[in-house]
Amino acid sequence: MPRQRNEQACPSFRNLWKLVTSPASSCTPTVELPSTSPSRLTSTSDEKTILYLAYGSNLSAETFKGNRGIRPLSAVNVHVPSLNLTFDLAGIPYIEPCFANTQYHTPPPSSKPTTSISSPDYHKNRWTKGLIGVVYEVTPEDYRTIIATEGGGASYHDVIVPCYALPKGTKMVDTTPSGVPFMAHTLLSPRASDPASNQNTGNGGVKKKDGITRPDPSYAQPSARYLKLITDGGEEHSLPGEYMAYLYNIRPYTITTRKQRAGQALFLAIWMPIVMAVIVFSKVLADEDGRVPAWWVSVMSLMFRGVWGSYDMVFKKVFGDGERTIYDDGDGDDEKEVGKVWGCRRGCVRLENYDEKKMSR
Repeated sequence: MPRQRNEQACPSFRNLWKLVTSPASSCTPTVELPSTSPSRLTSTSDEKTILYLAYGSNLSAETFKGNRGIRPLSAVNVHVPSLNLTFDLAGIPYIEPCFANTQYHTPPPSSKPTTSISSPDYHKNRWTKGLIGVVYEVTPEDYRTIIATEGGGASYHDVIVPCYALPKGTKMVDTTPSGVPFMAHTLLSPRASDPASNQNTGNGGVKKKDGITRPDPSYAQPSARYLKLITDGGEEHSLPGEYMAYLYNIRPYTITTRKQRAGQALFLAIWMPIVMAVIVFSKVLADEDGRVPAWWVSVMSLMFRGVWGSYDMVFKKVFGDGERTIYDDGDGDDEKEVGKVWGCRRGCVRLENYDEKKMSR
């Protein structure tokens, strides 16, 4: 793949730092949060708290409360039809090929949306009913921490989107939600070629920054570790069973050859010391709001382009794919599922056993 200019690299490196410094088996006790009051959701006056929409690893208490130290005051499950969940934020080849992101929903022209997830060519873009997530009520101080731990404002845009509260026990999601929406902040890294990147940001401005995306945003697969954080979070919040079935059956990136394993070891030996050094300096240079200077963002961007440039020009050709699982038949879409369905504490079903009429979790 050709390289693509990436101006903001902070979230990817911060996610890598958490991967290296946080054991995968760590567990943060979950305490059920009170539901956000309807009056707070519909309030249009100045409030002392902020409504923040989470959709990726921040669904998980291990990440949100554990690694980030956020203490949400309340929460509500939501449907956001104006957005789609994507995995187009570039990560680190051979370890974390991509991270969760969201983009403005654009229905395909002159075609019916595909809502079934039982097709044999199922992949991470199969879900078409809009974003499902959790809106946390947080303090302004905690929201600044969220911004800081998501790259210090160097990549994600702070946008405000309409959300529809989901009743407790919802298992199926309607394409067109009912009820009155409320507004919440969320973080979105737009693609460079996306006209929606000119959307207004949460603080009233308009930002035009290149998002951290690869030439083909649909190509990379997230790691099993990262997917487990999302599915664990979905279970903790009892997200709709239909959506959980979709999440559990996203195929993760899996190393299947010795050449890939060797490439991973060499890639990390070369880049890990540099990446770790940059992250350490980022923590030193960050201001009280967690934001790094613009010149340091450029340094991080330069390193990020080096990481992916070396992968595209050397490692992928010599050692094999570091973004997508290699299968014997060479087919990237119709392959059989690799590995197992990730641990589901409430007994989520496999994709082939998914039954819209019997959604038991």
